[in-house]
Amino acid sequence: MQVAVAALDVDLNIPYEKRIAHAADVVRAQRGADLIVLPELWAHGAFAYETWDRSAESLSGPVVAAMAESAAEIEAHVLAGSIVERTDEGLYNTAVLLDPRGTVVASYRKIHRFGFGAGEVAVLDHGDSVVTHPMGEAILGFATCYDLRFPELFRDLVDAGATILAIPASWPDKRIEHWRLLTKARAVESQAYVIACNAVGSHSGYQLGGYSAIIDPWGTVLAEAGTDEEVITADIDPEYVAKTREGFPVLRDRKL
Repeated sequence: MQVAVAALDVDLNIPYEKRIAHAADVVRAQRGADLIVLPELWAHGAFAYETWDRSAESLSGPVVAAMAESAAEIEAHVLAGSIVERTDEGLYNTAVLLDPRGTVVASYRKIHRFGFGAGEVAVLDHGDSVVTHPMGEAILGFATCYDLRFPELFRDLVDAGATILAIPASWPDKRIEHWRLLTKARAVESQAYVIACNAVGSHSGYQLGGYSAIIDPWGTVLAEAGTDEEVITADIDPEYVAKTREGFPVLRDRKL
C-alpha cells in the first residue's frame, strides 16, 4: 500500500477558493497512491477561531466536494484533513475520508479540543465516537492533532481493530518535539503504522511546525517532511502489523 502525506502550507492570505484548488491539485498529483492524507483545517485555518462560524460548511460543502472529485479522478482514498463542520447541533472539527469513487465513507469529529477554555474549546463542540474504517487488509483509525496527547484514545482505536493510525494536524512549531516524540510513541505502543500529516506555514500569529511523518509499528520513521510544503511517500505493508504483534505480543499482556 502506498501512502502519500501532503504537508500543505496554510496561508490565509490566499483566497479560500484558491487554497481549495491548490489542495485538489496536490491530491491529483499523487496518482498511484492508495491513501493520501492532508492536514487539519488547512482550508479554514486551525487558529483562525474568529472566522470559523463564517467558513464552516457541511460534508457536502466546497472542501469535501473538491477533494471528492480529486479522489475519484485518481481512484485513491483521500483523508481530506479536517473541516469546520456545520450541523444542526453545532460546529465540529471533522476529519473526512473519501473512497476511490469520491464517496464520504467515514468522518471523525475531534474528541479533544485544544485551547484550555478558549479558542477551539469555546467555538466547537466535541465528538464522542471512536472511528475506524476498513481499507483493504488494513483498518484505519482516526485522530486529530491534540488527540495525540491522549493515549487512551489510541488504546480504544487498537481495540477497535485499527492497524493504521491517521492523524491530520496543525501542530505549532514551539512544541514540535512533542509532536515528533508522541507520533513515534503512539506507533510503538499501538504496534501500528502512524500516518501523521502536519501543516506548515503561519497564520493568526502561529507558526506551524511541519515534520509530517510515516512511522512503522516499531517506531521506525519511513519518511519525514521538513518545515516547507512537500509531499512524502512510503510503501507500507498491512500484514507487517500482524507480524509485529505476533512476534512481540505486548498488547496481549495488557491488564487495563
